[in-house]
Amino acid sequence: MKIVMFYHSLYSDWNHGNAHFLRGIVKELQKRGHDVDVYEPEGGWSLQNLLKDHGAERLDEFRQYYPSLNPQFYNPEKKLNYQSILGKADLVIVHEWNDPKLMAEIGKQKERFGYKLIFHDTHHRAVSAEEEMAKFDLSNFDGALVFGEVIKKIYQEKNWVKNVWTWHEAADAEFFSPNRDEEKEGDLVWIGNWGDGERKEELFEFLINPVKELGIKAKVYGVRYPEKAQKALADAGIEYGGWLPNYKVPEVFAKYKVTVHVPRRPYVQMLPGIPTIRPFEALSCGIPLICSPWNDAEKLFSPGEDYLIAKDGNDMGYKIAEVLKSAQLAQSLSKNGRKTILEKHTCAHRVDELESILRELGLEEEKLFPIQPKTMEA
Repeated sequence: MKIVMFYHSLYSDWNHGNAHFLRGIVKELQKRGHDVDVYEPEGGWSLQNLLKDHGAERLDEFRQYYPSLNPQFYNPEKKLNYQSILGKADLVIVHEWNDPKLMAEIGKQKERFGYKLIFHDTHHRAVSAEEEMAKFDLSNFDGALVFGEVIKKIYQEKNWVKNVWTWHEAADAEFFSPNRDEEKEGDLVWIGNWGDGERKEELFEFLINPVKELGIKAKVYGVRYPEKAQKALADAGIEYGGWLPNYKVPEVFAKYKVTVHVPRRPYVQMLPGIPTIRPFEALSCGIPLICSPWNDAEKLFSPGEDYLIAKDGNDMGYKIAEVLKSAQLAQSLSKNGRKTILEKHTCAHRVDELESILRELGLEEEKLFPIQPKTMEA
């Protein structure tokens, strides 16, 4: 099957979490014998920030970690050669972080070339910025993949597109794998961006203050930390590591005893059941995970077994201390979390779901020809 995907970036995950899941999905599709082209715009925001801060050598490093991934670039200021790009496509997926004009044009080309066309939404704009969603012309799309049931219901209520499927993010479990025997460099690590201050209070309550009170050795990675935020980390004795390429996350998780998940406020308040990519990758790596409160409304995991939930900052400090002192608890969380990922939430599971959707849309069976991968062991 010939698959063409339009995303903001496959190369860069600088403040761009969509690249995480996309890399794993493309790898899985390739593994099954599909021909996949991923297009990203020249001068994309995330890639430009990556190059500005860290240089072109990061692209060479990316290729070393992902030798089979080779994103294509297009000039967003020029008319695309749709015959060349889409002429042989069986499936086209367009992510919501694309220009509405490009999206509409790809929709118009559908009748000409006959491919299946799917929209992919991994953001909270459906509830936080409905006026932006109104800019998207999905009239020629066969349906939308959305990353949570709450988003699916909104699409259906608003009648934005004819079909909607819930398609959660997941872990590339082969890449994000446990290595808990690695010698530890510290106690706690957190990987996440500061963002626009929408979880500032939560980061103080569930990360900075507990670490300071416990006096443990901790490190934080991420971008867009203002000077005040970096000072708060330093005051708490937390080392700031700056941007961390996502392909190095497994190596970092292996060197720490526990991590935490502090979801952004829009996800907690408006999007119950959507955990974002970070917990999937942490659990896949087998690092014990403690979360600030979020509602697993879709029963993706088993709270208390796969990870712990801290009801407030004091409870977070207590649970961090508990995991650090109890090897049995840490091992149980590590084992259970990895097991749940392998059973339910790998990129292979999501490609299985995508293939089922394509059958539902009437794509010819001979074009699917999945080469089923071997089942990984915990």
